[in-house]
Amino acid sequence: MPQTIRLNKYIADAGIASRRASDELIKSGKVRVNGSMVELPGTMVSAKDRVEVNGKIISSQEKKYVIFNKPPGYLTTRSDPEGRKTIYDILPEELRKLKPAGRLDKDSSGLIILTNDGELIQKLTHPKHPAPKVYMVRVEGKINSNDIAALEKGIEIEKGKTAYAEAAVIDYKDSVTTLEVVLYQGYNRQIRKMTDKINHPVISLKRISHANINISALEKGKYRYLSKKEVRDLFNYLKK
Repeated sequence: MPQTIRLNKYIADAGIASRRASDELIKSGKVRVNGSMVELPGTMVSAKDRVEVNGKIISSQEKKYVIFNKPPGYLTTRSDPEGRKTIYDILPEELRKLKPAGRLDKDSSGLIILTNDGELIQKLTHPKHPAPKVYMVRVEGKINSNDIAALEKGIEIEKGKTAYAEAAVIDYKDSVTTLEVVLYQGYNRQIRKMTDKINHPVISLKRISHANINISALEKGKYRYLSKKEVRDLFNYLKK
């Protein structure tokens, strides 16, 4: 950590919120430095300062960037009131404080980026500047050109909520179509709801990439840390 750092970045580095959300926390009077309320996001602090958010002392921490190949049957949440299995039941203790940059529903599998870098999560998931997510999807029946056009034109999946997807047929065999689907939105169960609307329910769904990060040969249920080069390339990709 540098000798001094902007307060909003300090809060983001602690994994409390994105830098933009940290600005709002500061401006709303929820942040204190050495016991005094601070309302300027650009206030400079150092490791020697005591920073509190909502009365809780925080500290800047080493940033971690991990990719995880989620198997089906697990929720992307820290805990579940119904006692269902979550990805944190699989991950080791050292990774259980990391947050996902976008979720996958229980029945889906594939790539999840996990990090304590609130700024990266914001960049990967912000609806105004979405990073593409690519999925391999198997659906019932034969998808035709009209179905593809409907997905790309947009389908109302809920009242007042229209979802879009880029899609291409990869294979058709035994009454099952395999699609490559690209999303720029992040609605809950979006692909499943869209294909249900065109009468081709999902059989299986796997996310294979997010931004320029892909699942590659990582086995189901396994994780690995991104290299420094991968992290640098990811941030450069998101700047474009």
